[in-house]
Amino acid sequence: MVTRAMQITERPQIGISSCLLGEGVRYDGGHKHSRYITNTLGQHFEFVSYCPEMAIGLGIPRPPIRLVTREHGVVAVGVDDGSLDVTARLSGYALDVARKSANLSGYILKKDSPSCGMERVKVYTGKQPHKKGIGVYAGELMRQLPNLPVEEEGRLMDPGLRENFVERVFTFHRWQQMLAAGLSASRLVDFHTRHKFSVLAHDEKVYRELGRLVADAGGADIPALAESYVTLLMAGMRKRATPRKHANVLMHIMGFFKDQLDTDDKEEMLALIDAHRQELVPLIVPITLINHFLRKFPSEYIQNQVYLSPHPRELMLRNHI
Repeated sequence: MVTRAMQITERPQIGISSCLLGEGVRYDGGHKHSRYITNTLGQHFEFVSYCPEMAIGLGIPRPPIRLVTREHGVVAVGVDDGSLDVTARLSGYALDVARKSANLSGYILKKDSPSCGMERVKVYTGKQPHKKGIGVYAGELMRQLPNLPVEEEGRLMDPGLRENFVERVFTFHRWQQMLAAGLSASRLVDFHTRHKFSVLAHDEKVYRELGRLVADAGGADIPALAESYVTLLMAGMRKRATPRKHANVLMHIMGFFKDQLDTDDKEEMLALIDAHRQELVPLIVPITLINHFLRKFPSEYIQNQVYLSPHPRELMLRNHI
């Protein structure tokens, strides 16, 4: 993993394909402006713009490129001139970006692009395309930065994928802030404690493995343990939290104050948890009731759980899952 000294900003810095910001950098001078990204996510993220084709000197306008299968693998070549092979230059630029990326908390890529596509990019074998490729730049970037939350702008239109990406971004950003403040065993334990239920909602196995790692924090090589921790953490957070998993977490949280609830309150809470399990109400509904009960029956441990507010409420991401 490529690392360097970090200066972490208050808002997460997100790498992004320049065309998604409305910059006219496509081969024909056009763009693919995403107003959701700039107008909504832009209220909470700082964007760092990248265009691999421009960076390697292709210019505007430029010959379009595509992915093609050759004897030695998949390459990025000119559509009209197959001798124009930019594979090495795109990979080299991705390496350069990765070396300078310590401040990034996430990355949004342009779908279908032979340079920036994250998945299902057309790869030509002869004249026949198959949607099985990864953009050259995107593939190298993800290899170099496996813990970095990455998503395509098209997939952000799916409520579940959108919430998962934004949650991962803010999780990784909090991790970066913790490192910037100075890594220590106590800070690592505190980070883990606050994120327990967030991890449990995604992957129970990873939740238990992270607990075992942190249990060794007192006598371990902390930098090495932290590297293992964040690798496992971000892998677990990539798994989508389902209504069933959320219901499990909500039941755990309810256990901290259920003895203080009267019969009617307890029945209401259980009914809403079950309704979410059955996908009849969005997650925000039982979460809102839990926050109401926490105001009446405070629990410092639960109130410190990131799970209850993992990203800005203004994004309303849990209103749609």
